[in-house]
Amino acid sequence: MARRVVLVLVAVLGAPLLASAQSDKLGLLIPSIYGPNGLIVDSLATLPDGSTHSAHFNNSFQDEFGQFNVALATQLLTVPFPSPASGYTYTFDETLGVFNRSTQSFGPILTDRAETIGKGKFTFGFTYQRFKFDSIEGLPLDSGPAVFTHDGFQLGGGRADLVVTQNDISVEVSRFIAFLNYGVADRFDISAAIPLVDTTLRATSHAAIDRVGTAGNNLVHFYYDENGAIGNARDYSASGSATGLGDILVRLKGTAIKGASGGLGILLDVRFPTGDEEDLLGSGAWGVKPTLAASFGRGRVSPHVNVGYQWNGDSVLAGDIATGVKADMPDQFFYAAGLDIGRSSAVTLVFDFLGQHVSDSPRLVETTFTAANGEVLPQVGFEQGTFSVLDGAVGVKINLVGRLLLDANVLFKLNDSGLRDDVSPLVAFEYSF
Repeated sequence: MARRVVLVLVAVLGAPLLASAQSDKLGLLIPSIYGPNGLIVDSLATLPDGSTHSAHFNNSFQDEFGQFNVALATQLLTVPFPSPASGYTYTFDETLGVFNRSTQSFGPILTDRAETIGKGKFTFGFTYQRFKFDSIEGLPLDSGPAVFTHDGFQLGGGRADLVVTQNDISVEVSRFIAFLNYGVADRFDISAAIPLVDTTLRATSHAAIDRVGTAGNNLVHFYYDENGAIGNARDYSASGSATGLGDILVRLKGTAIKGASGGLGILLDVRFPTGDEEDLLGSGAWGVKPTLAASFGRGRVSPHVNVGYQWNGDSVLAGDIATGVKADMPDQFFYAAGLDIGRSSAVTLVFDFLGQHVSDSPRLVETTFTAANGEVLPQVGFEQGTFSVLDGAVGVKINLVGRLLLDANVLFKLNDSGLRDDVSPLVAFEYSF
């Protein structure tokens, strides 16, 4: 039975992959706007030797904003997977020879509890999550300033001209996850989460020439508009989307301590780099995450606490996607606390506080650039650092019929660190037998 379900899920998830193949990789989209083939300024000026002047405008922004890919991949790693654990947990009554439900609550949604589902029990389900990232380090993604300087701008003259840009980046990620959970033994489960990811990325840059050095001479540096006329500004844009298999997660879970009013579970998550990192569908790196899950109470209210650490391997997203050079993806320390309340035999309310401490990851910083004429212009860049991501979550689990559960949850940010979505909705169905 379990084998047939796995085969069906693989077939369902594999079908869309054939229709979503594309040649342009999303991970190269942002560098393509600001790289050597992207933001280009024209010039008709003739140098003393008779050659035509080539306008070379560069900025560390061109290289640094490639790290946006790392920021996106890191954020997707910190967003908690919905727990593949079943809402129904059982203990075997040896005197009667039957299974009895061990808790009235259906359990948490984004975190985990110590209880396992029971030997021979099986759960499968589907989860949908959507993220629309709004800001990075508190700065709105639709208003990122950057200043591009000319090669040798320190020499003055026409080289003192600047290209001032306003950058708008839109990132939307949808995650459809099929999960399976099987009780191998009374106190040991194995589960898998198989995600199908859809990522859409759009970037627009409005570039304008600030004639610090050339004054009224608009033939040294200029842009051609759509009609071929010479102008001082131009918009650059690029967009793309990709759909495919994400990083598969396999979880081993055992109940180490089991008491009358609570227990301690030990979990081990292994993340497989099955998602195409060049299309921002996966991390491109192996991951291992051991976690301790403690839960308490056998009545209507069940508090739980999770503590874990995520080790990540190397990925081109942390290195250079254009050359294929890999670097280490940031590691994360996870912690969570919450409670699930069995309001009735058919409804459970879920509340969670979630935190992640991300080590050695790109962080956006706001700085300024002072032009040769004393003008001070805002700009952004990236630096390596650590930060903490804090979230809250509120959800509900409803027993629709039989052992079919409907889960609904809202994840909302409690601080601005990292690449953030203000509110991320989740809906899921799970069935146990």
